[in-house]
Amino acid sequence: MTAEEFVPSTGDLGALAKAAAHCQGCELYRDATQTVFGRGDRNARFVLIGEQPGDQEDRRGEPFVGPAGALLDRALAEAGIDPGETYVTNAVKHFRWKRAGKRRIHEKPGAAHINACRPWLLAELSRLRPDVIVLLGATAGQALFGPKFRVGASRGVPVDWQADDGPKTTTVATVHPSAVLRAPDRDAAYAGLLADLRTCAGLVRK
Repeated sequence: MTAEEFVPSTGDLGALAKAAAHCQGCELYRDATQTVFGRGDRNARFVLIGEQPGDQEDRRGEPFVGPAGALLDRALAEAGIDPGETYVTNAVKHFRWKRAGKRRIHEKPGAAHINACRPWLLAELSRLRPDVIVLLGATAGQALFGPKFRVGASRGVPVDWQADDGPKTTTVATVHPSAVLRAPDRDAAYAGLLADLRTCAGLVRK
C-alpha cells in the first residue's frame, strides 16, 4: 500500500497539502496528530528534504519548527542561502514514535514508510522544480535514490537525480540538523553541515 491513490494528479501545492491531510497510505496516520506537509517559497531554488516530522512538528503541523529547524535556518543564512527563499519538507509526512512514560520518542521510519510516502514527495518536486535538492540525512536520500543510499558515500558531492517525467535536478546530501544536535562534537558537526550548504549555495550563484 502507498499514498498513490490519495495524490491528486492536478493542482498546486495547496491542493496537494489539502489532499495529504487525508492520506492513509500507511499505518502511521493512525498515531500521528496530523499530516505534516512541506512549507516555504513556491518558487524556491532550494528544496530541503528531511526524514519525518518530530514531536513539535507533529503537534504544530509544520516541518522544521523545532530545535533542528532553528539550527538549519542558522546554517542556511551563514551559507548564503536565505531561509525564506527555500522550501522544506520531509520524506515521510507522519510522525513515527513510541511511548516512553509521558514522552513520545522518535522512531526512524522504515523502508515501507519511505516507499508509501514517496508519491507525495515526487508530487511536491514536480510542482517546485528547484535548482538544487538538499538531502538532509539517509532517509531523504533513500526516498529519491533507493534503499542502498548512504550519506557518507556521497556527502557534499553534487549528484543528478531525475524523476520519470521530469528534468534532471542537482542533489547534494548532508547530515540532518538533528544529527548535529546529537553529535559529541557539535561544533565540528555544524561546520560539516555548513560546508555542505555552502556547496549548495555555490551551485546557483551567477
